[in-house]
Amino acid sequence: MVWTVGDWCICVPESIELLSQSVQKFCGCGPHSYTAKHFLHAPGHRQSPINIRPDEVKLDPRLNIKRLTWKYPKETIELLNTGYCWKAHVPTEGATLSGGPLSHDYRLAQYHCHWGENDHIGSEHVVNGQSYGAEIHFVNWNTKYGSFNEALKYGDGLAVLGVFLKVGKENPELNKLCELTNDIKHKDECTPFRHTLDPNKLLPQKGAYYTYLGSLTTPPCNECVIWIVFVEPIEVSHEQLESFREMMSMKKGGCSQPSREHKILNNFRPPLSVEERVVSLGYL
Repeated sequence: MVWTVGDWCICVPESIELLSQSVQKFCGCGPHSYTAKHFLHAPGHRQSPINIRPDEVKLDPRLNIKRLTWKYPKETIELLNTGYCWKAHVPTEGATLSGGPLSHDYRLAQYHCHWGENDHIGSEHVVNGQSYGAEIHFVNWNTKYGSFNEALKYGDGLAVLGVFLKVGKENPELNKLCELTNDIKHKDECTPFRHTLDPNKLLPQKGAYYTYLGSLTTPPCNECVIWIVFVEPIEVSHEQLESFREMMSMKKGGCSQPSREHKILNNFRPPLSVEERVVSLGYL
């Protein structure tokens, strides 16, 4: 797939597994350059993320015909530094998501996080122009397409749960992940979990969610995502977010004098135009 930004002609991968390589090649210096000027011009009319305006959200009673539910495994296998974020791998068998805005069953593939250089920026979606310190994405693919990569080709191929992180009290469950970030400080480093982390405990059990049709927020920005963004954030401590910011976008030994510019500090895409899309509100 090829798209153009200014004088650049960029070849981007069809698989999300190659996104880190694409971002680093394009930016020249890794995810710390992952800013507005780079990815504002992906083609299409349902790009993500967006600025969610609660006063413009539509309550959709159809979302309550079959409540949104998930059955995720109660463990996470390993944590990987992709070069632009941390990514957590889970047992995928039986890891299902269904209901709400979804017409088919989806399977959890992985979850990852976006954050900023301070506690006031980092989430990809914003609400009334206000950011949160980070946003976790639980990426699920539509099982009717047979595989993750095949699902990327269709408008309902993925369903992503978005969870905002705001600074407050320490999150005990997330601590099981934060304690590993020093073990994956460099790109491509991977480590198993020492203590069982239940991804279900990072998700709300009640409350409301926003949903709309959107895209991947990293190249190739496929417009294949049904977004489900929870209204209420979870609390994490400043120290927990700081552990993310110590991760590096370079491989170990890739630079004789690693500096701040090699840290993964702002790996979020800025909000894009909602255009004619409707953002709906549903309840768990």
